[in-house]
Amino acid sequence: MNANLYSLFEAHFGEAPEEPVIMMPGGRVVHYDELAALSARYAHVLRSMGCVPGDRVAVQTDKHWQVIALYLGALRAGCVYLPLNTGYQRSELAYFFRDAEPRVIVCRPEAEAVIAPLAPHAKVLTIGAAGGSLEERARDAPERFDTVTSAPDDLAAILYTSGTTGRSKGAMLTHRNLGSNALTLVREWGFVRGDVLLHALPIYHVHGLFVAVHCVLLSGARMLWLSKFDAGEVVALLPRATVMMGVPTFYTRLLGEPGFTRETCRNVRLFVSGSAPLLPETFTEFEARTGQRILERYGMTETGMNTSNPLDGPRVAGTVGRPLPGVDLRIVDHDGKPCAAGAVGAIQVKGPNVFPGYWHMPDKTRDEFTPDGYFRTGDMGMWTAEGAVQIVGRAKDLIITGGLNVYPKEIEERIDAMDGVIESAVVGVPDPDFGEAVTAVVVARAGHALTEASIIAQLKAEIAGFKVPKRVHFADELPRNAMGKVQKNVLRDRYTGEKPSA
Repeated sequence: MNANLYSLFEAHFGEAPEEPVIMMPGGRVVHYDELAALSARYAHVLRSMGCVPGDRVAVQTDKHWQVIALYLGALRAGCVYLPLNTGYQRSELAYFFRDAEPRVIVCRPEAEAVIAPLAPHAKVLTIGAAGGSLEERARDAPERFDTVTSAPDDLAAILYTSGTTGRSKGAMLTHRNLGSNALTLVREWGFVRGDVLLHALPIYHVHGLFVAVHCVLLSGARMLWLSKFDAGEVVALLPRATVMMGVPTFYTRLLGEPGFTRETCRNVRLFVSGSAPLLPETFTEFEARTGQRILERYGMTETGMNTSNPLDGPRVAGTVGRPLPGVDLRIVDHDGKPCAAGAVGAIQVKGPNVFPGYWHMPDKTRDEFTPDGYFRTGDMGMWTAEGAVQIVGRAKDLIITGGLNVYPKEIEERIDAMDGVIESAVVGVPDPDFGEAVTAVVVARAGHALTEASIIAQLKAEIAGFKVPKRVHFADELPRNAMGKVQKNVLRDRYTGEKPSA
């Protein structure tokens, strides 16, 4: 039996190949057979470029439907798919290419001149709204391709997640990891062929690609395909949808739309929120406005989804539900002993969804797993009396802004390297729109010429926009405890409520 993830998809959507799968509002409709044919042509192109099973295919593109065909084509060719955030800048990309050593890189046509020198040993193809070299090469390729036979533990994808030391880690995800998790979500969330998912998420991370798209492909459903989230456009399209997935920012912005009403949501059976904590106030206001309770779940890059509130049953604000079937989740104290309900401890997980480790980082992989095989998530949580999981904090100072992960150390190192800076600290402060706003506190040398605007401008040229602080404050010194450790909780409290810089 072929464990290749594409074979799993094909077994489901092959039942009705003439049915739509991707629908562009006001534009074209892509059917399952067309998606399959294009994925075959792309697989042929990758093979013609020298790709063999196990080779990495790095992709940094805008959100075009053809990118889904590229993802499927990479799976069919036995390659390892490596999606990259479109906000990543030159220095970040250089590291990813050096570390992952992709055989092929696919990018926007306007980015080719920047990307090609960063990976001289890779072959660079382009894809865009107006076409690109990938489409040109695929035009005359066959529409059939014998999908490579993969073992369950063969790699299907690598997703980079920021590290607390500033060095990004490549989470290796297998065909078993992705397939088992997707099948579980389809069952738990009740996906059927008649569902229409409103897809406004990016497709370079777990939520938009592996959760949303996989649920559709494994149920023969279809997607309303938006290039990005626009609250007004989403309100207009919701009557055509049955399911919506989003980050908390999506839901707070919808609540700001006067046209977002109970009538707007009349056909939607399920709203799912993830990638960041959903504020209880948002949960309550959403229910009052629509009559529906958002389903919150908990997952991460290394594991896919771990827990979920129930499809049928009470969904409690501030909790992420129970462990999914097949996922073993435990919460332990400092001594590794199980915590009773109401006691805060470290969350650890084990199951077929949990990744085997970090690319080229055996020591880091070893450190992140317990001797009995549980992955240390770095999240702190507790069991409720009803047996649900409540996330209470993050052990690694992770900031989640607009559903995207930001690790302070990476930004601090860049600020500390600027002329005139003695030291800095980066924290997340509560933000009604983004969940958390990245905020920097800088201790500068006397007579420095630094300003908030100059620091932000320099960072914008070096790192992805979502990592750039919304505010930069200057202080004479950073608060420290008796051991000399910066007290970031003090900084969060001090700067909570400060308005973002214009």
